[in-house]
Amino acid sequence: MNAKWVALLALALAGTAGAEEAVLTNAADILALPAKEARLSRKVRVTGVVTVAEPNWHGKFFVQDASGGVFVNHTKGEAPKPGDLVEVTGVTHPGGYAPDVSRPTWKKLGTAPLPAARPITVEQLMSGAEDGQRVEVAAVVRSAQVGPTRMTLELASGGNRFRAFPPVMTNLNPQELIGAQVRIRGTAAASFNAPLRHILTMVMFVPQASDFIIDQLPGDAMAEEPLTPLNGIAQYRRRLSPDPRIRVKGVVTYQRLGEDVFLHDSTGGLQVKSSETNRFAPGEVVEAVGFPDLEHYLPVLRDATITRTSESRELVLPKEVPFVELTNGAHHAEAITLRGKLIDSSLKRIGTARARRGEMRSVLTLQNGSFLFIAEAPALAGSADLASIPIGSTLEVSGICELQVGSDGKADSIQILVPTLEGIRVLQRPSWWTPERLLMVLGGVVAALALAMTWAIMIIQKNSALKASIADRIVAQEGLQKAHDLLESRVQERTKQLKFEMTARKETEVQFKATLAERTRLAQELHDTLEQSLTGIGLQLDASTKLFERQPTRASHHLEIARNMMIQSQKELRRSIWDLRSRELEQFDLRSALLASGRQTANGANITVDVQTEGAVCPLSEVVEENLLRIGQEALTNVVKHAEARSVRMTLAFHPACVILKIKDDGKGFAAGQVIGAVEGHYGLVGMQERSKRLNGTLTIESSSTAGTCVQVEIPFLPAVREERPPSDLAELA
Repeated sequence: MNAKWVALLALALAGTAGAEEAVLTNAADILALPAKEARLSRKVRVTGVVTVAEPNWHGKFFVQDASGGVFVNHTKGEAPKPGDLVEVTGVTHPGGYAPDVSRPTWKKLGTAPLPAARPITVEQLMSGAEDGQRVEVAAVVRSAQVGPTRMTLELASGGNRFRAFPPVMTNLNPQELIGAQVRIRGTAAASFNAPLRHILTMVMFVPQASDFIIDQLPGDAMAEEPLTPLNGIAQYRRRLSPDPRIRVKGVVTYQRLGEDVFLHDSTGGLQVKSSETNRFAPGEVVEAVGFPDLEHYLPVLRDATITRTSESRELVLPKEVPFVELTNGAHHAEAITLRGKLIDSSLKRIGTARARRGEMRSVLTLQNGSFLFIAEAPALAGSADLASIPIGSTLEVSGICELQVGSDGKADSIQILVPTLEGIRVLQRPSWWTPERLLMVLGGVVAALALAMTWAIMIIQKNSALKASIADRIVAQEGLQKAHDLLESRVQERTKQLKFEMTARKETEVQFKATLAERTRLAQELHDTLEQSLTGIGLQLDASTKLFERQPTRASHHLEIARNMMIQSQKELRRSIWDLRSRELEQFDLRSALLASGRQTANGANITVDVQTEGAVCPLSEVVEENLLRIGQEALTNVVKHAEARSVRMTLAFHPACVILKIKDDGKGFAAGQVIGAVEGHYGLVGMQERSKRLNGTLTIESSSTAGTCVQVEIPFLPAVREERPPSDLAELA
């Protein structure tokens, strides 16, 4: 074989191999791409098993092969089902968090078992590294809700919380799952901030009921468990029950709906976290079952279920406590009374729970010795009274103590949740002569003295300057009078000379402008009549030529149209010649003229032309009617030439202040940069713009590839002015 052909064959094989290498064929290679490289839309062809395809994902799904799982951003048609073996082709995309497959197509090859779930820790899950992978995680159920087809489980393990969505299982009571130790097998998916590409949390989608494994159910008799004192949930206790929850009972002292409830018993207070929206009145005795936990190094009962008891109500009165005990972390969640001096008052929108979002609260900052604390009260009708309390007043606030404690056991912040405005009492108002007011008065006196001294100095300086200025002006005035007399005589001579020169220049400019305007008008007139008529005649002749061999009758029809258009062109040319001699125009119906001219121009182009009027039709001046007719003819000519349209609709709208002509077609439209102008020898758009500008009107053109082109000209209303038409013999002579 020739050495040249051998070399070419080797290069072709190398190119084929390179092209094959450019296609990514497994999920791991897609996930390994940096975001910048994933944006290059590299080709993808992956074969794997569909692990998740939710009905509300609109065609999107996860697919997993032997190397891992990847998200397929499918947006058209139906999605495959979990367990389908599919071949996916598409291109890479950076995704909102991890790279995915974009613009995909897929075909089903069969069915296959779901890939084995790889056991991982909850820390590995929450890191986000397992996004798109089928994994197994062990956790404890903290809450369960049932939807139409899936359950929503809130799970916790090792201080981390995440959600899982298994199918609804009719043999399970969701409330019996709370506290159960389970294993979840499913596909991990990240919830993320797309603009920043930051992970927010992780969730797991569980496709089948067998992927939800209960290792140990909680105790069946939680109601028989002994009550735990409120101050004992963080203390040592020997637990024999496998259920991680505890049961407490107390009197309700305060509730933030949808967020938490504060309870009180003989041992102290406790903050109970619960998303329930049942309202509990202060004094009600309730039982709560939940998970003991620590928040800011203080005990709290999380994910609690709260039920009322039949015991009678018992109001808990706040008690005064030494402030130093609060700084040592004592009295958290208890009803207390504190005193302090008001140093700031504001109205803020606070609350993060769904039921409290957007709630307005009055926030008071108080000082007790060297310590600061916050009092938060509801922003009700009496909030104006709180705002009127002067800064520096001594207040007594009663409410629930909410502490934030550091790792050393000392309080970092102290907040008093005041249930009602009656919990805030003014003990002493500050003296009117506060240091701030004294400083303000002293500052005002100093400012007034400084202003008076400045004003006196300025008056003295102005008087001195005024005397010197008067003397200088007297001398200058005498010199100016002499110069004025001399200048006046010279100005008179120069004025006579300039008047003569300006008169001659204006006459020349007027003649030049008149000549230029007439040339422009003649160019527009020839373009709008002769050139458009010749274009229509050319189109009819082209149609006749095409039909001459096959359909002579139709060809003759188009020849007849061309002949009529030629006759019409002669008439219009004669009228244009007459316009050179006289500006008078014959009266005609503008709508009929637009319709006849439009149908004549579009005949043979398979375009339907329709002309409609809106408003009360009234006669217009000949100048307005003629220019509107020419603009409509030019717009229709452009449609026939360029738009490939099927129909054109013209609307002539009469308004009190203006008349509007709109020409709308359903053609292919054009982009702004594609318009051919006068540089290429096309004057249509230029002529339409000049005509509208001459009548103080505005011309707008809108076009798109899907909606065609819309030409609209708006002319301020001018009443019609008609004059006698010259005799027909003079017109014919012209």
